[in-house]
Amino acid sequence: MKPIWIVDDDQSIRFVLEKALTREDFPVRSFTNPRDVLAALDDEEPQVLVSDIRMPGGSGIDLLSKVKAKYPGLPVIIMTAYSDLDSAVSAFQGGAFEYLPKPFDLPKAVELIRRAVEESVREDVLDERLTQMPEMLGQAPAMQDVFRAIGRLSQSNVTVLITGESGAGKELVARALHKHSPRANGPFVAINTAAIPKDLLESELFGHERGAFTGAQTMRRGRFEQADGGTLFLDEIGDMPFDLQTRLLRVLSDGQFYRVGGHHPLKSNVRVIAATHQNLEDRVRQGVFREDLFHRLNVIRLRLPALRERREDIPTLAKYFLQKSAKDLGVEAKRISDTALAKLSHFDFPGNVRQLENICHWLTVMAPAQVIEIKDLPPELLESRLTGAPLSDGPAPAAVPVAALTSTPATPEPVDDEAGISQSTAEVPPLPFVHKIDGMATAASGQGWIKDLEREARARLESGQTDVWDVLTRQFEASLIHTALELTRGRRIEAAQKLGIGRNTITRKIQELGIDD
Repeated sequence: MKPIWIVDDDQSIRFVLEKALTREDFPVRSFTNPRDVLAALDDEEPQVLVSDIRMPGGSGIDLLSKVKAKYPGLPVIIMTAYSDLDSAVSAFQGGAFEYLPKPFDLPKAVELIRRAVEESVREDVLDERLTQMPEMLGQAPAMQDVFRAIGRLSQSNVTVLITGESGAGKELVARALHKHSPRANGPFVAINTAAIPKDLLESELFGHERGAFTGAQTMRRGRFEQADGGTLFLDEIGDMPFDLQTRLLRVLSDGQFYRVGGHHPLKSNVRVIAATHQNLEDRVRQGVFREDLFHRLNVIRLRLPALRERREDIPTLAKYFLQKSAKDLGVEAKRISDTALAKLSHFDFPGNVRQLENICHWLTVMAPAQVIEIKDLPPELLESRLTGAPLSDGPAPAAVPVAALTSTPATPEPVDDEAGISQSTAEVPPLPFVHKIDGMATAASGQGWIKDLEREARARLESGQTDVWDVLTRQFEASLIHTALELTRGRRIEAAQKLGIGRNTITRKIQELGIDD
């Protein structure tokens, strides 16, 4: 792992942080001023940068902007003894990972740096994946079938029909088929036959001669000519006008066509890939789609799954689209919390991948903070019924950590007391099926509490609540941790050992759940 860089003119701060991070097996490098940091960046890159805000020879805010210009994904934590609004706003506007006011509690500072390291490692792995992301559409089993089909078709020029709902990514599959075909060096030309008026579609496809109709002042090459030697992608083929279907069938049969107003046959060596969200067999039965054209197109059929059929791909796609939107808009890429990702993963996405991309673009513009939480999601998504697997169907999607299925309540920042135990004014309401005996939370004897849980879940589900998983999971975790802390008299490490979880996990959960331990 790359070292954590600490920048502060105060020797005592550097010393304390160095010792604490070294105990946690983090490599550390310290600097006394921003100039030395910028010089060192020419040769190496830190995993995380922790910088004071006011130092001789430069400010932490200026350093932040210069570092972010060079390494946009590097987490930067800004420290300051001047806890004023302007400093906090400047830090976050500059893309800081977090703002740490002095004096700070050392364990909390180390935990914050650890979270920044974990975020940095995740982003490093994600960056490697995202270099291929426009073609790597997903890791779900349904998508693996599509990948295998693309591989089998890689040396073929056969006509392919792609079916799937609108927004599922049919054009991306078509581009992948072209890229991995013998025609990869030729042009890829796409046309949406449903988006062009009937009177203009024939000219778009086959071109026209000068004077062929009013306004045709020059000769124009059509898409078949433009795609010569490459691939022509005909999207929404099911909406093609019936009379044009006859001309298309002729081209597919012998490669010959005429420009509108032309008298000389032209030939074009084109591979056709068609796509539709409609059931073409039904269109044939209705008499609006030619049966012979259907059979000509339906040589190889690829069905592209809807996004709700591959929920495990949603977190990776969301992070990719957030980075893509940030790059398009020229702003710092926002991160999305695990709880918000879990919420997204349980949404049905009737608009599929295109809808997810639009949501990520909206979040890039509208989300107020650098880390996107559930409350920042678009109103129409929060107001819609979020669906997904019920509690009895198993765990959450594989790409989303189970711990992410707990909501993060809006609670005041916990403050450590003299014993190092987190205090908070907010309380998580106890589980209705857990009983209190002499101040100790104890489960009902036998398996009775399971039945109580089932009754509570059923009552909430039947009442139409859509956050049952989040609420009950949060209450269950809070009760476990609260009980363990009571047994250990607030000793977190011992409580974590009894629960079989790590000390960092219990610290994070105490903060997330607002537990008064």
